[in-house]
Order: sequence, then structure tokens, then C-alpha cells
Amino acid sequence: MRYPQQSWKAFSTTKIFPSQSLMTILNNQRSLGKTVATLNGSFDLLHAGHLHILYEASKTADILVVALNTDASIQRYKSTSRPIIPLQERLEMVAALGIVDYVTWFEEDDPRNLLHLLRPDVHVNGAEYGHNCIEADIVRECGGRLHLVDRIPGLATSQILSTIRNL
Repeated sequence: MRYPQQSWKAFSTTKIFPSQSLMTILNNQRSLGKTVATLNGSFDLLHAGHLHILYEASKTADILVVALNTDASIQRYKSTSRPIIPLQERLEMVAALGIVDYVTWFEEDDPRNLLHLLRPDVHVNGAEYGHNCIEADIVRECGGRLHLVDRIPGLATSQILSTIRNL
């Protein structure tokens, strides 16, 4: 049997942590020589484009941490009609992925405070944001590096929503 006999909710909590708790976990892992990669976003309507960047991010370090924007954060920076999927469910979906080691969330509109706390060795971002993305300075200041991943054309949540609207 691959997974223990417990509920999905109980199993998913083995990967979902608030940032302060996660910082302690990561510090312990680093003491064992492990490297940490971070990736952040809303991950609303999880799709193959997300899986692509998650997989690429997982190859950059020993541990992959995915940080999700809260619902309020998404409403401020995207639209008051988003997210479509509430935070708890998005956390659980991302936690279900075997390539993801830990999942956390952040209230701010951008992840810089979280990145300062977690201090990733590598921060992964979409290539469309470039080497001068808002996270770049804090990642470098903390001794990390950026790794950019090209987007797969047509695989963006906004494009998927547009397609759905046009059905």
C-alpha cells in the first residue's frame, strides 16, 4: 500500500504548513545538506501549465516549497471575481502532487516577505516575468538564484477562463 489508511484531509496536512512552521522545517532540512526551491502563485484552476512549472521547479533543488496567494490577495491583484477555487482546496490540490514537498500561503500581494523568511536556494518563476521580477532582489540578497521556466503557449488560467466563457 502506497499511502497510509487515513482521510485525504489528514494526509494533505502532512505537507501544508504556515510559513513560520515551515521555516523551522526547512532550517532542519538545510542542516542535513538539503537545498530548497520555492515557487509561488495563485494556482487557481490547476492545469497542465502549472504542472509544467512545478515539475521544472522540482528539478532545481532537493525540496520544493509552493506558496499560494490567499483568496484576499488574489482578489486585490487579479480580480474581485477570483479565485475560483478557495485557498484550502488549492492548498490540498497542490499538496496532492508528489513533486511538491511542502505548501504554504501568504497574505501579501507579492511573496517578497515570505521569500525573505524562507530564504530559498532557488526561486522559480515564469520566464515572462524575467530576471528583474519583483522577487529577484530579495532572492539574491538571501543568497539564492532565480530559475526561469518558459510558459507553454495556451496554458494560462486567464486563457482557459476565456475559452470557457466563449463556449
